[in-house]
This record gives sequence, C-alpha cells and structure tokens, in this order.
Amino acid sequence: MRLTVERKPVKVLPDTKRVIARFFFNGEERAIELVKKILALDKDETFALISPLLQDFSKRHRNITRKLLRNSDRVKKYVIASGYDYEKLDENCRLLIGSYFTHEYSIESAAFFNPSIVPDPDQSNLEEGQLRVIISFRAVGEGHVSSVVFRRAMIDRACNITVIPAGNYIDEAEKIHNLVYHKRLFLKKAEEADIDERFTEMVTKGLGDRFDYDQLKKIVYEARETIDDPETHRQLNLILALSDSYRRITFSKDTDISDRVIFPISDFESKGIEDARFVKFTDENGKQSYYATYTAYDGVHIMPKLLRTNDFYEFKTSPLNGAGAKNKNLALFPRKINGKFAMLSRIDGWNNYLMYSDNINEWDDPIKIQAPEFPWEFVQIGNCGSPIETDAGWLIITHSVGSMRRYSIGASLLDINDPSIEIGRLKDPLIIPNPDEREGYVPNVVYSCGSIIHGEDLIIPYGLSDHSSGFATVKLQTLLDRLKTGG
Repeated sequence: MRLTVERKPVKVLPDTKRVIARFFFNGEERAIELVKKILALDKDETFALISPLLQDFSKRHRNITRKLLRNSDRVKKYVIASGYDYEKLDENCRLLIGSYFTHEYSIESAAFFNPSIVPDPDQSNLEEGQLRVIISFRAVGEGHVSSVVFRRAMIDRACNITVIPAGNYIDEAEKIHNLVYHKRLFLKKAEEADIDERFTEMVTKGLGDRFDYDQLKKIVYEARETIDDPETHRQLNLILALSDSYRRITFSKDTDISDRVIFPISDFESKGIEDARFVKFTDENGKQSYYATYTAYDGVHIMPKLLRTNDFYEFKTSPLNGAGAKNKNLALFPRKINGKFAMLSRIDGWNNYLMYSDNINEWDDPIKIQAPEFPWEFVQIGNCGSPIETDAGWLIITHSVGSMRRYSIGASLLDINDPSIEIGRLKDPLIIPNPDEREGYVPNVVYSCGSIIHGEDLIIPYGLSDHSSGFATVKLQTLLDRLKTGG
C-alpha cells in the first residue's frame, strides 16, 4: 500500500517572456556582407535605426547597450576585413552593428522542470518555523537547449510553500574566466572524451604540470595554422573545447537569484546543461559550501561536471573524471564518509552505484548497490538527488522506470556508516504521475533532482512530464518507519 503524499497547490510553469540577449552569427562571408551594408548607412540613418531599437529592447534587458557593444566587439575583425577602421566608429554605429549580431533566446519557452532544493545561505529576518530555500530548475528553450536557473522560495512551519516571483530581467554571467588545469586530469578526461591521445600528447608535451587556457589555446592555434588536415583540426578543436569546460563564472551583485542563468558556455555543453543536483556540503571543519553535479551534453558526448559555489553569485565548474564518472545521475553525499568523499552514480544506465574518493573530481571503482527489483522499476533505478542524512540512515529518493516507460519516485534507506548496505526500499512508489501530471514533452514522468527536510516533513519538488514543476510532502517519520520495516 502506498504512503500518503500531499501534493501542494503550487506549480512553477515555463515563462516565454524570460529572454536573454545572445550573440548571433551566420558565418564569416555573411558577416562581412552584413557589416558592409550597415557601414554604408550615414549617421542620420544609423541613429534613426538604433534609437527606437534601444527604447524597445531596454524594457526587456538590463543594460542592453553593454550587450550590443560586446557583440559588436566580437565581430571587429569583420569590420576590418570590410575595409573600415573599427576604432574610428562612433558608439551608435557600434551599437547598430551589435544589434545585427544579437538575438533573443527564450530560455524556458519549452519546459521548466527537474528541480533541486537547498537552504538559502541567507536565513535572516525569518519567523520561527520558516525556512528560506533556493530551488534550481532545468530550463529548456528553442532547440531543446537546457540551462540552470533559480527561484527563491519560503516554507512556513506548516510546510506551505511560496515561490517568490521572478524579476523582470534575466542575465548570463557578467564575467567568465578559465581556470588552471592539472595535466594528469586533463589527459585523463581527454581520453574519456574520445580524443585521440596522439593529438593531446602533441599539444600538451610543451606544457607544465599545470597550465592555463591561454597557453593551451596558443599551441592549438599554432598547430591549426601549420597542419592542413580536417581530422587534425577536429581533434584540436575538441581539445580546446575540453579546456573550455573549466570555468569560473560571476554574476553581478545587483541581480536577484531569479535573474541568473547558467547557460552552456563551452562546446562540450553546447546542447545543454542537464539536471543539476545541488547539495549543501559540510567539510570536516564545519565549513559549508554548495555543490551541484550536472550533465554537459554536446549532442554526442555526455560529460558529468561539478559546480561549486558559496553564495550563488560566483560558480566554479570542472569535469568529473574516472570510471565512475560516466553517464548521468551523479549525486554527491552532503559530507565525507569515513574520511572520503562519497557519490552515487548510474554508470550503466539502469543500476545504482556507490563510489568513494579522496579527490572530489576523480571517481573510480564504483560498487553496485541497487538493481531494479519491483515491477515499477524493472527498466531502471536511479537517484533523485543527493542523499539526505537522518537518524535512521541515508534517505535516498529514487526515480524508477517501469512499463510504458512510466517514471515513478520511490525511496530507499542506506546504512549511515556503510551506504553500500541497503536497510530498506519502498515496495510501492511514493509518487506516480496523476492524470493532471502525465502530459508534457515526455509523457508519464515525475522526476526530482533533490529534496529537503523541514520540520516533520520531507519536501519533494518534482518535474511534471518534462514540462513544469510541482511539490509534494510526506511525513518523514512515517516514511522512515516504512523503510525500516521492509517497505
């Protein structure tokens, strides 16, 4: 018999008005012809075009002029190739050029789903029993490209949830910096990304044990100029794309959490950033930070990656390496176990695995701890976010797939000192798609990337058929008692 779950009357829906201004480029030949047409206009014609455009789009974007000027700078070489001196162009001319190389992208026009929830770093000015939380979502727009976005919410003592409305603007990171790489890990990840070792050795042999993006880019560019072979160029571009996966991104301090979007920024995630699983992590000294595992996808390769932040303004991203960092569904435990980082994974696509590591970016020797057991999970079982520590053990919210590819949400309990030991598993799902939840881009799916305990309740935010998101709660002790007695 299934446990009683309360679905909250709160839904978070995709909003087509949430747009960002992105660089738009149709190739070098067309860029040069376009620039020539723009620069043939006189000053009055230029002003007559750019003035109403700024009035229109300034209502839709914070500091649109800065974005247009930035995109104008990105096509500077095509202005020069057209026979003009870029430095002598006035601001209106540069703004107009930038506008023709900019387009709006609606980041959540298709879907807003697969949420994860963590306590907000700021818990000030709350009433007794309240909790302020940050919820991450997978937003999907045109071309089914996924990004990570956020909302802030309040939970009261009765477990009522109020999602704070989003702001008027949304922005990509203000600054993006590449980080320093360790050669050993870089070569290991290159091998996992199917880059021919002949090319990685050719590029990295002149580099030290630690190198930065500019050093690597210089060597790659020099090699591309001296070697005229399409396959070599492809491999070199893959190496450069891999190096671009290590980043530090910073958002302006004057943005609300709902204003920030982590959009794909490297070639290895060009088709999307999928299913971020956020967790509040506490180290041995009691210091707390936030990690998220997510999947980067370029249309061919799946690259598990790690995101770290302390304040949700600055984030660091890096690939996850090793035999256990395969496929999707990696979820970090909220603290070390017996002195080691611990992670759940689903390397084969249908069973749950456990891994330990001394290095949070390296994961090897996965141990299978769960396989599909009940009919509603015969196709596959995986996690729905990071484990939650309770007095009874590690509570794992799971997703499972059964007949007709119907996804359900279940739960398991693992031993607190040895999570390879399963104490109990629900024989029946906690949540299955009800008639109001089964229609969407992918029908018959409920899925979560992270839950939270508040008072006596477990709160599960979950995606509805790859379209929107809702919330459900279950009494924690009732759930733990059921798990301890065999489901």
